[in-house]
This record gives sequence, structure tokens and C-alpha cells, in this order.
Amino acid sequence: MRIALLTESASLAAESAEGGWCDRLTRELAEHEFELYALGAAGRDVVAEPPPGRLSGLRRADPRPAVLHGRARRRALAAYRGLLRSLVEPAAAEEFGPALYTLAEAGRGGGLAALLRSGAALRIIEAAWKAPGAVVASGTGSAGEPLVRDALVAADLLAHCLRALSAPWYDERRPEGLTGSDLCHALGGGLAVLPGLLAKHFYGIPLIITEHSLHLRERARGYRDAPYRRPVRALMLTFFRLLAREAYRQAGLITPGSSFDQRWQIHCGADPAAVRVVHEGTPSADLPAAGAEPAVDTLVWSGPTEPYGGLETMLLAFARLRTEHAGVRLLVRGSAPNGSRAAAEGARHCRELAAELFPEDPDAVRFGCGAEEKAGGRAQRLRDAHAGGTVIVFSGTEGPRPMLVAEAMLSGRPVVATDVGAARELVGPTGLLVPAEDPGALAAACSALLRDPERRSRLGNAGRLRAQELYAVEPAAAAFRGLYLELASRLPSAGTPVGLAAARRPFGRTAEVRVAAETLAVSSPTALYTVQDAVAGRPRRAGTILADLRRRAARPVAQAQEQQRTTSQPGPVPVPVGAGVGAGPGAALVGAVSGAEGAGTG
Repeated sequence: MRIALLTESASLAAESAEGGWCDRLTRELAEHEFELYALGAAGRDVVAEPPPGRLSGLRRADPRPAVLHGRARRRALAAYRGLLRSLVEPAAAEEFGPALYTLAEAGRGGGLAALLRSGAALRIIEAAWKAPGAVVASGTGSAGEPLVRDALVAADLLAHCLRALSAPWYDERRPEGLTGSDLCHALGGGLAVLPGLLAKHFYGIPLIITEHSLHLRERARGYRDAPYRRPVRALMLTFFRLLAREAYRQAGLITPGSSFDQRWQIHCGADPAAVRVVHEGTPSADLPAAGAEPAVDTLVWSGPTEPYGGLETMLLAFARLRTEHAGVRLLVRGSAPNGSRAAAEGARHCRELAAELFPEDPDAVRFGCGAEEKAGGRAQRLRDAHAGGTVIVFSGTEGPRPMLVAEAMLSGRPVVATDVGAARELVGPTGLLVPAEDPGALAAACSALLRDPERRSRLGNAGRLRAQELYAVEPAAAAFRGLYLELASRLPSAGTPVGLAAARRPFGRTAEVRVAAETLAVSSPTALYTVQDAVAGRPRRAGTILADLRRRAARPVAQAQEQQRTTSQPGPVPVPVGAGVGAGPGAALVGAVSGAEGAGTG
């Protein structure tokens, strides 16, 4: 099969989450062909040589230089008006999907990117905020009142988010389009699902979504400290919420990385029957465990340095732990200071708190997010940090990323984590779980493990075996191999025109379509050209044309029945065996178009 991998980033390096997963997926499923469609790809981004696995190339979302005029411009502005209405009026939320697809259809010829940044789009945003049923934002005073600068910022952000609608991937005449794909696989939610939604809408190509961490949740966290006023934040969060709901509705299959994320996806509108948990495989499952424990007892803390990461709770618990275990050390493995503003401020605050708590011993806490962390690969740095620790701690209030917990467990070190998110599901009985924001309980759990070396060894080995079972690469690849075949059997692609033998591919079309094409070629060349033109040029109209051909084929039988009623002849009307073939060009299509209709209607 030809599989289109949809991402927001063009990076294929193993350092990034998308790149590492893309590399593993394409190498393990070498029987398929993959193409990467990256929304954020720039002209300087290229695929590594040789590309990983069966990845054939990188497709960029370069918008075509064009300008919308006349009817197309009016249609696009009307669709954009409906889209804005769905974002600011709760009663109009169901209009989000139809407005999105109408906007994409209006801009298929190009020019949509410029229109979304024009003065007309700006006026639509201002009018939507001032509509009677609009709910802008809550806040005291003028905090929730949109200003002119808010409209400017919102117009720019929405134009950036909708750049996928201007990509040259939805034209069947272009070789780099999505029409030649058998299915689309979105690696991550959010904006990466937009090309998949449009491919399904235009051509009926099935869509599978993989979320190792919920994109909607990450967006909500990111907008907490975003430099935007409340009206803009409310508008953008509503956009991502409705986009996630539409993506969950349209996806044939959804693969979260944990059962915790599965429940959230169902809560956000996903069909429970379409959600399958597939844990993210990691090559670290085949690596040996960490060696002997360090000579000095050391706690390794992992997580983001934002407030929800729980680093302040860890420092307070460590201060209590030092009263019982003199000489114990703490290594902080947090976000780099060049990340978000909240991460940088959180790291600065925690450094000041550590200096205040341990003035007599500055080496008690070591922050591993400085320049020394930039040398070497991320995976190797993480393994070195785990090997240098005695116990690994996660103290966040919103749950750590599952892969971080898996990497810690694969090291063979015992894990202490707060009982939030997917921690209970991942750690299970192989570690210690404590309540969130409870320094006393966290200190007690760490102290219990530091006192008992035998218990540390037992829990560390059990955690490693559990992580190897859940996060090995082979089970994840086998799961996606089966899911791809399931989607291919359920919704075959309509990208290849009927009757073209040279373009046949495995799973590209069902066998009934090929039989129909051969029958059509023999019986009615004119009808075959009509069906081919409908399927290849305008797939959305193929079903209408085929239905018309069926009606034409049924006319001889209807005329015979009418003649029987006129002459009052008793008994059924005998229909010749060759009536379906010899009664005319349209009649030849009665049994032949059944398969082609499924391929032509997207």
C-alpha cells in the first residue's frame, strides 16, 4: 500500500518524537510505501539519504500563488464566515466541519492563503465577535472585550492553522497529491489531521490518527502562558477543540498511546469501536539495563519545568528526605531553558528555591538543563541520567509523557510517580504511586526505597520486564500492520481511475472494481469513458453518474412491464438472459457498476 504520513514537522531525526516514530514505522513495515507530507516543511528541509525504511520523499505544503476572484472569492468568504461563527457561537458548533470543507473546496485552485490574511477576513472576525450570540471570553472589566489588535492576531493565527487547505495535495492532476495514497496516517493530532480530513472528504481515502500525547491537551497547556489576550486564546482553543472532535468523528481508526488517553478521546467525541490502544515502541527495549547503582544515593527527577511538572514539590520533598538520609543527591532532568516562557520561569524559580533550601550544600541539587545537556543525543543523555540515579521520580500534577516513564522503567531503576494521568496504567505494581502535590508522601516513598536495596532491585527488574512487554518495537509494528489492512479492506481508495491496468496496486481497489472495468470496456466504450472521467476527474460526482446509468439500464424492463399492463397479459414478464448485455449501452452496466460505484464515490 501507499501510505501518506501526515505531520506538522519535517524533522526525521530520531531526536524528535515524530521523527523517531516515523523512522521506526517505515523500517519495520518495509512491505509498504510511505510518503511524508509535512505542513511545516521549508525549502531547505530534505529527506536524509538514504531515507529511513520505505520512505520515498518529502512533500511540502507550499501554497500556489494565486488570487481568488468573483464567485470563488465570495464562496470562500461565506465559508470563512460560517467557520468563525462556529468558533464564537456555541449553538453553531456543528457548522465547523461543513464550513471547513466548503472553504477547502473554494480554495483548491489556490489563493486561499492570501485571502485569509486580507482585510475582508479581518472584518469577518470582528463581525463574528460582535454578533448577538457570540461568547467571546470571560473576565472582569475589559479583559474579555476584543480589541482591534486581537482581530489582527487572530486572523494571522487562523491563517497559519489553515495553511493545510492551501497545500497542492488535493489535485489529482499533480503527482505529489494525496490522490495516489491508499490511506493517510496522521502522526499526532491537531493541524496534522487537516490533510487527512480533506483527503477523506474529496476522495474517500481512509484516515488513521496516532496520538502518543493528546494534542488538544498540549495546546491547552501551551496557551496558559501564551502572549495573547483572552478573546484570542478562547478563539484558538475552540478551534483546536472542534478540529479534534471532527478528526475523531471522521477517522477510521484512532490509536492512542495509553488507556488514559483513550478515555479522553472518547470523551472528546471519538467512537469507542474505532479507538485501539497501541503503545509507542522504542528501541531502548532491546538495550541492556543500567549497571550498578551509584556510590552516593541519587534521585533523578524527570519532567517539564512548568508549574504542572511538580519540580517545586520534588524540592520540598527532597528537603525532608535530607533530614533522614544525609548526603543524598538530586539530579533534575527538566526542559531546556530555551523552551517555553513558563518552562524558563519555572526553572529559574526552582533554582532559587534550591539555593534557599540548601544554602550549606550547593551540590545537593544539580540541574541538568544547561549547556552540558546539549552534547550527545537525547536518548543517550536520558540513559546516562537514569544510570546515574538510584530512584527515578515523577512528581507532576497532570501526568508524565508515557515514553518518559517507559524509558525510566527500561533502565531497571525503581520508579516513584504521582498517581495522575497514565502513571497507574504504566507503572502498575512495579513502582510506588503517591498523591499529587504531597511532599510528605513523596519523601516517604523515596525514603522507603533508599532504605531497602533488595526492594529496589526487585521493583526495578519487574518494571523493566513490564516496559519491555508494552513498549517493544515489534508489537507496535505488528499492530499497525493489522490496522492498515483493516482500513484497506473497509474503505478502498478511489484515487486510481477505473480500467487502467498499469496503475493497479495491491489494496488500491477491490477486485469487483477491476471486473467492472473489464465488463465496461467490452460492452460500452462510451459508458466506460464517462465512468473513468467521473472517477478520475471529479470523484464526488461519480455516484450520481453511475446511478443515472442504472436508471437507463432499467428502462427496457420497465417498458416491458408497461406493455404487459397495456395488453393485460397474465403472468410475469420474461426477461431474456442477455437483456443486461444486449439491451443497450446503459443496460450493460447493471451488474458491472456495483464495484465501480464504491470506488468512485468518496
